[in-house]
Amino acid sequence: MKKIQAIRGMNDLLPSDSPYWQYVESTLADILQCYGYQEIRFPILESTDLFKRSIGEVTDIVEKEMYTFDDRNGDSVTLRPEGTACCVRACEEHGLLYNQTQRLWYMGPMFRYERPQKGRYRQFHQCGVEAFGMTGPDIDAEILLLSARILRELGVEELVTLQLNSLGDTASRTAYKAALVTYLEARRDQLDPDSQRRLSTNPLRILDSKEPTTQALLDGAPVLLDYLDEESKTHFEQLKRLLDANGVQYQVNPRLVRGLDYYGKTAFEWVTDKLGAQSTVCAGGRYDSLVEQLGGKATPAVGFGIGLERLVLLLQAAECMPEGLEQQADIYIVAIGDVQTEALQLAERIRDELPYLRVISHCGGGSLKSQMKKADKSTADIALILGEDEVRTGKLAVKYLRQEQPQALLSQDEVLQLLQSLV
Repeated sequence: MKKIQAIRGMNDLLPSDSPYWQYVESTLADILQCYGYQEIRFPILESTDLFKRSIGEVTDIVEKEMYTFDDRNGDSVTLRPEGTACCVRACEEHGLLYNQTQRLWYMGPMFRYERPQKGRYRQFHQCGVEAFGMTGPDIDAEILLLSARILRELGVEELVTLQLNSLGDTASRTAYKAALVTYLEARRDQLDPDSQRRLSTNPLRILDSKEPTTQALLDGAPVLLDYLDEESKTHFEQLKRLLDANGVQYQVNPRLVRGLDYYGKTAFEWVTDKLGAQSTVCAGGRYDSLVEQLGGKATPAVGFGIGLERLVLLLQAAECMPEGLEQQADIYIVAIGDVQTEALQLAERIRDELPYLRVISHCGGGSLKSQMKKADKSTADIALILGEDEVRTGKLAVKYLRQEQPQALLSQDEVLQLLQSLV
């Protein structure tokens, strides 16, 4: 019988990988809490119209990448390809936006049907950060400072570069699109096929092309920053001053656009050259029109998404994981003979009195030699050996697994004192 395997591009997270993910997730949660952001959770499955109206029907995501199907009622539903639209839908549905400010974050899986490669999967995980109800460049700066702190705390700051741009308002983007299309139409035969298709559907996305011939052609193209309205120019200059004052280094990239239709004014990406073709680690910007686009009252908003798979890959590339992260346990209790009751009681007492210690109590029997092998493999620092003789005498053998120290025979109280002193 053929074995069933995971769907291509949807990966298992094995126990050897989970400590890295737990470290990334806990670091993100701690930093977001320090900035006063609150967690929100919403469904993985949403109405397809949500993404068509927010992302844009002529984007690659909607046209080619979404997992969309009809449910049993005949309604079209989609596995979420990104989180911002879901967050807006949830906030609007529950009355969290009108005349209010909100700082929110979420974390979880997203789904896009793409060709899998390193750092890009069909099920991937993101942490999203969204701020609503604030118009000024100060909240844009806070969002960027927050993302910079995440990368700094994880120890990968030296591997990434912040690229920054302003997309202006709707009118300035419209004027720029017209100038860009005029320039490129005169050179259509020099464009790659994908860019030729985008010329009539989503011309700004041509600026993202990775084709060398198209990139060379864009060197002479009009620049979006030259078409900015005065308000967007002022906003962008103030944002740069705030970043300069806080020591955040950045590169202004006039070609930087976001792949979603709802962005305007600030756009940014943290990029790296350590992940092959998938260079973007964190990306976002301002999307002041999205709430109204989805049926709510006009609400200013800014946010970003950061890829967890890519953060883990960067951590591994930088070899900057905290010491002991892969350690499964601090204490391993070896039980020899008919002492299962006492071994489990001992493990529970340690957990009660020293809850910060990780304790594995051996189950399933076995010889002293086989249990000690498992104790060593568990990466515990100390093995507590409990046999029938130890139960009768009220003593435990304490064996150090990572240090050159003599084995000791101690009472349970003495063992607890010892463990407390070692922490």
